[in-house]
Amino acid sequence: MNKLIASIGGIGYIKGGGTIAAAVTCGSIWLLWHGGVSPLVFFALCIAVTLLGVFVGNKVEPYWGKDSYRVVIDEVAGMWITVLFLPPSLSLLIAGFILFRFFDIVKPLGVRRMEVFPGGWGVMADDVLAGIYANIVLQVAVFFHLLG
Repeated sequence: MNKLIASIGGIGYIKGGGTIAAAVTCGSIWLLWHGGVSPLVFFALCIAVTLLGVFVGNKVEPYWGKDSYRVVIDEVAGMWITVLFLPPSLSLLIAGFILFRFFDIVKPLGVRRMEVFPGGWGVMADDVLAGIYANIVLQVAVFFHLLG
């Protein structure tokens, strides 16, 4: 069960699983936004998914190794954090996807350093920080009416 959760139903086994998981997560975000989920509930879900990712990351590490490519629950948490407290908008969702994948793949500004944390914390921390950076860029874009 831990492997199923960590790989988001097996997405992690597919080549490019991180990008695919982030794209699938965009669909879940769209459904949550249009399902009327409040920002505070969305925030609680972000925390829950992040903590679940830490837990399953710890469980699968002995089998898959440190920060295995098969673990993509971190992309789910990072993508949700990317759009946290932003207005529902397709342009923001697309920009968020691009920004999150940029920060997650390139790992600038200390994102790579987050991987040194042990176990599931290391798996999740870099994507959480990538999501925070992407969110900051989007918040600035919304503030200056560049996106929305």
